[in-house]
Amino acid sequence: MSGLNGLDRPDTPSGPGARDERSRQCPHEQRPGTATPVGTRPGAGRANPAGKRPASAARRAADPVKALMHRHRGLCERAVDPLEIAAGLEAHGVTDRTAARFRHRDVFSLAEEMYARVPRDGDSPAPPAAPPAPRVRGAWIVLALLPGALCAAAVIGLRLTDGRSRPTVAAVAVLAVVLALRAALRRGPLSAGTDTGGASVCWLVGYALLGDGLLGAALTGGPDGLPDGTADGPWPVTVAPVVALALACAPAAVSARLFALGARRRLTTSRGLTDFSASVRPLLLGTFALFLAALTALLALTGAALGEPAAYPQALTLGALLLPARLLAVHGFTHASRLVLTATAATEATAVATIFSGRLPGCGLLAAPVETLVAAWGPGGVPATACGIGALVLLAHATRRLTRASAHAPAERPR
Repeated sequence: MSGLNGLDRPDTPSGPGARDERSRQCPHEQRPGTATPVGTRPGAGRANPAGKRPASAARRAADPVKALMHRHRGLCERAVDPLEIAAGLEAHGVTDRTAARFRHRDVFSLAEEMYARVPRDGDSPAPPAAPPAPRVRGAWIVLALLPGALCAAAVIGLRLTDGRSRPTVAAVAVLAVVLALRAALRRGPLSAGTDTGGASVCWLVGYALLGDGLLGAALTGGPDGLPDGTADGPWPVTVAPVVALALACAPAAVSARLFALGARRRLTTSRGLTDFSASVRPLLLGTFALFLAALTALLALTGAALGEPAAYPQALTLGALLLPARLLAVHGFTHASRLVLTATAATEATAVATIFSGRLPGCGLLAAPVETLVAAWGPGGVPATACGIGALVLLAHATRRLTRASAHAPAERPR
């Protein structure tokens, strides 16, 4: 038995024949029946060759697109086409140069692979071609025509009435036009779904109606009474620009529609973010010029029909301010629109306030800048300057924001 006990002990073999040829070739291999030293693991003594990474890390390095898909998992799962993924990637700062690191020539090609690799029920559909022309719906067209029609009817009603009935007709007309304008901005291509500075817009349109007359009367010591709806009263009223702007709601809606469709079509045909931006920028400027041309024609028409000056500088600069502000709001960029509209309205209000403040003793210098501007360009120089500067700022901002692919991603809310 003692011999058997001796055989059971896990001692190290000794003697010249203790290790065979195989044991000498694998000196670090643990023999069966031997114990593992405490604090060590099987295979712990094996060192990885220099420069070798674990298999999982190697797989991730070999498939960088998979890591990007994991990072933007929510975007890939809810996307309805590769274009939405491309827009989302661009919004997160992925550029064509970044796509090259993922072995793709541009963001659009990278988005197509990500969309194709998203697991779905059934076969993955092929990337969509250019979207078909949408079915024309007449509701938003009617709503876009409604403010101008009601405004023209209100002017006719005011000219056919006098005495005590005129203020009542004016109040009803203003309420009807405001409600029609609100309905036009809540449906169709001009709908933004959020507050876009409505109070500032009301002030700007109100100034176009009453501001020049008030400023001119204030410079001569007036006004001596309330506005009576005429252009030669104690507080003159300028009706033609307001009617033209109300009628311009329809061209604005059509311009916004054409811009959205053109940008979406270029999104399907462009092969890079730079290519897309370069193709959308002239489209945006062409849309802007088309609207101004339509507004110019409406100003000439309303001025001739009402027998009043068309006030081209004031009305055109105001229209040039309102259109890019609305386009930015429609595509989700509301902060700059509200800021510029508020600053423009505040500038006009300050200009009028300085004229009245200059009547106080020792405060004549406050009115000097506005008086100089009016002496050079007339009362219309104040709104033309304020709206013109605001329009240039918003147009420059729009050429940077609205030429990005992310600005034209499919919207989830109904327009």
